[in-house]
Amino acid sequence: MGGTQESGTEGIRGGKDGRGGLGNVLSGVAVAVGFVLFLGAFVWGALVYQPYTVPTDSMMPTVNPGDRVLAQRIDGGEVRRGDVVVFTDSTWSDSPMVKRVVGIGGDTVKCCGEGGRLTVNGKELDEPYIEHTKPEAAATGTGTGTGTSTDAGTGLGVASDTPFEVTVPEGNLFLLGDRRSASLDSRAHLQEAGQGTVARSAVHARVDALAWPSMTMLERPGTYASLPGGTSKPGPLRLQLAAVVAGAALVVLGAAYGPVVRVLGRGRRREPVGAR
Repeated sequence: MGGTQESGTEGIRGGKDGRGGLGNVLSGVAVAVGFVLFLGAFVWGALVYQPYTVPTDSMMPTVNPGDRVLAQRIDGGEVRRGDVVVFTDSTWSDSPMVKRVVGIGGDTVKCCGEGGRLTVNGKELDEPYIEHTKPEAAATGTGTGTGTSTDAGTGLGVASDTPFEVTVPEGNLFLLGDRRSASLDSRAHLQEAGQGTVARSAVHARVDALAWPSMTMLERPGTYASLPGGTSKPGPLRLQLAAVVAGAALVVLGAAYGPVVRVLGRGRRREPVGAR
């Protein structure tokens, strides 16, 4: 009788000590596929994305000083309004800079319209991502001081304390920091050739997410969606992260199959055989 039970147990286990059998073949396939997904996603990510550390506060509150961001490698021709881009322009700095695109070739960018808002081709922009600068009277109640408010989008302040009106040359971009009161951006170069605009070719990446200290995707601002060309599409980062998680899960589950089957098999062998 004992021999009958032992052979049944071996059939369930698919082979001695959990080796062999269809289950173990499938577990091996799962581990192999998991490694391919896991490592492939990392390689794919390294090819598509480049990490940057933002040293200044000019993009607050969207990006804080010291934050690590993941920027998708793109061609300047892919840039749309509202994108946060990484670019290098010798007129501005020899180091890569991070700013938000608010105007593209042919746009007339002006500040400020009614309510202190930025306008593009006459359309007022709702910019919930910026840190507004309060007007003097609103900040102090007496008109003798200034201040800032991190309650972006409340309408308590103006989009820029520097008035300007620029028509962006074709092939160029007009860029501003989200912390308008402390950002050295296109407004600081208005008197130069191009009125502070930067060539599209200067852009080499678009920020898709914050990677450190927390993982957060950067959303495309809806305020630009109704303008010609709309907004850009997110890169493949979410798909890459999903592939990493799925690959890790397959590796763990596949590797755990053999030990689990062996433990279950030992438990079955210890069960007492009833009298027949």
